[in-house]
Amino acid sequence: LRSTPATIFALRVFFRAGVRSAKGFGHRRFSMAAGEYDYDLLVIGGGSGGLACSKEACALGAKVAVCDYVTPTPKGASWGLGGTCVNVGCIPKKLMHQACLLGEAVDDAREFGWSAPDKRELTHDWSTMVNNIQDHIGSLNFAYRTELRTKGVTYINSLGTFVDDHTIELTNKKGVKERKTAAKIIVATGGRPKYLGIPNERELCITSDDLFSLDKPPGKTLVVGASYVALECAGFLTGLKYDTTVMMRSIPLRGFDQQCAENICTYMEEQGTKFIRGCIPAAVEKAESGRIKVSWKPTAGGDAMASDEYDTVLLAIGRYALTEECNVAAAGVQVNPSSKKIVGTGAGVGQTEQSNVPHVFAIGDVLDGYPELTPVAIQAGILLARRLFGNATVAMDYVNIPTAVFTPLEYGCVGLSEDDAIAKHGAENIDVYHTAFKPLELTVPARGDNAAYAKVIVDKQDSERIIGMHLLGWSAGEIIQGYGMALKLKATKADLDNLVGIHPTSAEIFTTMNITKASGKEWRAAGC
Repeated sequence: LRSTPATIFALRVFFRAGVRSAKGFGHRRFSMAAGEYDYDLLVIGGGSGGLACSKEACALGAKVAVCDYVTPTPKGASWGLGGTCVNVGCIPKKLMHQACLLGEAVDDAREFGWSAPDKRELTHDWSTMVNNIQDHIGSLNFAYRTELRTKGVTYINSLGTFVDDHTIELTNKKGVKERKTAAKIIVATGGRPKYLGIPNERELCITSDDLFSLDKPPGKTLVVGASYVALECAGFLTGLKYDTTVMMRSIPLRGFDQQCAENICTYMEEQGTKFIRGCIPAAVEKAESGRIKVSWKPTAGGDAMASDEYDTVLLAIGRYALTEECNVAAAGVQVNPSSKKIVGTGAGVGQTEQSNVPHVFAIGDVLDGYPELTPVAIQAGILLARRLFGNATVAMDYVNIPTAVFTPLEYGCVGLSEDDAIAKHGAENIDVYHTAFKPLELTVPARGDNAAYAKVIVDKQDSERIIGMHLLGWSAGEIIQGYGMALKLKATKADLDNLVGIHPTSAEIFTTMNITKASGKEWRAAGC
């Protein structure tokens, strides 16, 4: 055979075909795609959990597809591949929080000798921030699409709904429908923000799905809700110098430590955020001024009404699972009637993520009764894929998962809140070590006096094993991420005491705590 350009080209084609065939051989280890089904695995939802799971399954030799479609908000907002966290959640939220921290740093800089303008003279350009953040998000969307293609996962930009327990109907943005079948199906659709259920709200109000791409400054804003989304958004809006009010019907940060939650609200009030407690909006309408008139009433009942006008009304009252939107009922999948989330059975290879239908699974925010956190969805998705296609047995551990709330006073926590610890173990069987302190970085600019707060909850009946750690302060999430390992390894208070801290840091406060609430002693730190 002569080495002519034609023969060389033919050999290259043959070789590449062989490589592709060899790569495809891995799929046939599990694949029923050549026979009964189109795919070994079809994932509904292209968020963090769905993407992580699909890539892991493909790497293990499965033939995988991901379908993802974003139904535009009433205001018309939509976004690309990556789910809530990347597009309208964690990523833009933290970047806007960072914008506020930078504004504070500029003001602090004067006290350290820098020729910086007074905080009252600082100006902020909303459009510049939004455009730059959206550019970053767009680059992530592109990277996710590219990675799916590189990994061999089929990406289908269509709305997926169940026809039966093995068949998904796919509808693209033009309304064109097709059907695909899969041996196994994972629901990873997550959720969307709730509305109040009052007239005009969808036309006049926005949610977090709209806020991060808002094309004009929000101006005077009412944030309805007391969730972490509500307080985080209210915090950075206040920090960006917008007149911001939070309206909450009951307690802040339900499910978190309530002492810490109230400390956050107190700090936010000191920074300029207003709070209207014990009230819910009764009506929203367009005012003659062009603003949005909101009328509200007390949750305790009565006819007393009050009202005010706002440029923006942000609803952050919770989220609902997208199970009805993907018609899980057609597959016979059981959901919690209240939350509409898929109920995990704890049985079979799927274990916690296993639905009542043996080959249908759920991960992330759509799984009933488990933390709605991006890293949880990612970890659960990867481990599920390994059990389904890699003969692994390791299940997701949903206990002692650290998390953070990026309010102006950041909050990091892992384990039980004080309230839950009392409910589970009894007040007489726990001790709470605590202290308030001022980070060194804030001493020169003279702000944040004893705003930072640390709490360690221990089980007295189990050698003071640590069952909860909480930190209010700057970089709280970074600090708690490290201490989370202590709870995983069942560390005790003595282990903390034997740990040498790094000085001077906020993190070292956990190594020097010796005052319990029960002692009644002074718990506010002095000096370094």
